Amino acid sequence: MLEVHRTYQATIRNHSQVVESLDQHGWSASKLWNVANYHSRSVWEETGEIPDHEELKDELKTHPNYKGLHSQSSQRVLEELAEAFNSWYGSDDERDNPPGYRKENYYDDEGRRVHEEHPRSTVTWKQNGIRHDTKNNRVRLSKGANHKEHPRAREYILVEYETRPGVTVENLQQVRAVYDQSKERWELHLVCKDEIETPDAPGNETAGIDLGISNFAAVAYSTEDADLYPGNRLKQDGYYFPKEIANCDDSSGDRATRLHHKWSERRTHLFHSLAKHIVEKCIERGVGRINIGDLEGVRENENGNSKNWGKHGNLDLHGWAFDRFTSILEYKAKVKGIEVVEVSERDTSKTCCVCGREDESQRVERGLYVCEDCDAAYNADVNGAENIRLDINESNSESAPDLGGDKSTGWLAQPAVHLYDLSCGFQPQREVVDCKP
Repeated sequence: MLEVHRTYQATIRNHSQVVESLDQHGWSASKLWNVANYHSRSVWEETGEIPDHEELKDELKTHPNYKGLHSQSSQRVLEELAEAFNSWYGSDDERDNPPGYRKENYYDDEGRRVHEEHPRSTVTWKQNGIRHDTKNNRVRLSKGANHKEHPRAREYILVEYETRPGVTVENLQQVRAVYDQSKERWELHLVCKDEIETPDAPGNETAGIDLGISNFAAVAYSTEDADLYPGNRLKQDGYYFPKEIANCDDSSGDRATRLHHKWSERRTHLFHSLAKHIVEKCIERGVGRINIGDLEGVRENENGNSKNWGKHGNLDLHGWAFDRFTSILEYKAKVKGIEVVEVSERDTSKTCCVCGREDESQRVERGLYVCEDCDAAYNADVNGAENIRLDINESNSESAPDLGGDKSTGWLAQPAVHLYDLSCGFQPQREVVDCKP
C-alpha cells in the first residue's frame, strides 16, 4: 500500500457563528509570529545564529501569546518562522530581507504611532486539537487558553464545512483555517491521509528532465521523443508581481499581501499543471523512471562562488522554486507507479549526448548545441535532458540515441513545445491563447 496525503478545500457553512473565534486565533497567530520574530532577530544580532523552532518553543512556551493558540498550533507558527529565516539565511540574493512582522501601523500627523492592526494569519490544528464528526461534516477545533472562559475548560470552535461534490473526508490529519482576503471569509484546508494500492509502473522506459531558466523543463524520452516547456509564464509573473508589490505604500499591507498570495498561487498552479502533464506523457510512453537534474549547487561555480547568470538570469534563478516543482512531480509520479530519481547535472550541458565529447564551446548560443566531432546540431536543453536520462555521471547500460544520417534534424533538434494557458493548462504551442497576469 502507498500512503499519500490529500488536501481538500472546504467552505464554512456556519461562518457567521465562528468568524469571531477564528479572527481571534488568526490575530493570535500573527502576534506570536511577531514575538518570535523579534526574539529571533535579537538572537541573530547577539550571536550571529538563528534559533530553530525547538529553541523558540523552549524560550516562548511560557509567553502569554503562546497560549493564544492550541499548543500544536503555536508550535506550527514557530516552525514556519524558523523555516522562513532559514530560507532567507540560505539565499545568496542580497535583495532578500528576513521575514517581516505581521502588523500594520497607523500614525498621526506628527508621525507618532497611534494604532496597529494584525492580519489574520493561517492557523493550523494538528490531530490533538481536532475532533472530526464525519457524519455531519463538522470539526471541533480546540481554542487557545487565552480565548477560553476558563483556561482549563474544554472549549472549542465547532465548524461546519462543505467540500466539492464527491469528496469524502477521512483520516483527517490537519486542519488549516485560511483567511481569503478577496472574499473576506475564512475557509478550511483539510489534510487527510489516504492509502492506495501500489500501482505497477507503466513500463520500463526512462525519461530525463533538465530544469532551467529559458525553458523551465526539457524532457527527453528513451522512445526518442522530447518536449520543451518554456518558462514564459513564470518570467512574466516574476517581473509583473515584484513591480506591483514595490508600488504598494506598505510592503506588509493588504494589497501587497494579496499580490504575494496571488503570485504564489499562480506559480503553484503552474507547477501542478506541468507535473501532471509530464506524468501523463510518461504514462503514454511507458516510462517507469524519471531522472531529474539535481540543482543543488546550481548557483555556485566550481570554486563554490556564486555564478553570474546576468541581471535577469539571477532574478529568474532565485525566484523559481525548483525544489518545490521536483517535490510535486515526485508525488504525482509516485501515485502512478513512476520512480523519480535526482541525478547529478555535472557536465550535462556541455557534453554531446551522441558521441560524448565534452566542450563548453559547443553550446554556441542559447538554445543551440553543435558538436564538432559528430556534426550534430540540436536543441541545447534537450541535449542536457538526454544526458540526464542517460545519467552520464554514473555507469549506465543504455546507449546514446541513433540519429541516422541527418544529425541536425529529428527529435533532438525539433522537440515538441508546450505553452501554459491559464484556462486549460499545457497545450501545444499553436493552440495557446495569451493571457496577462
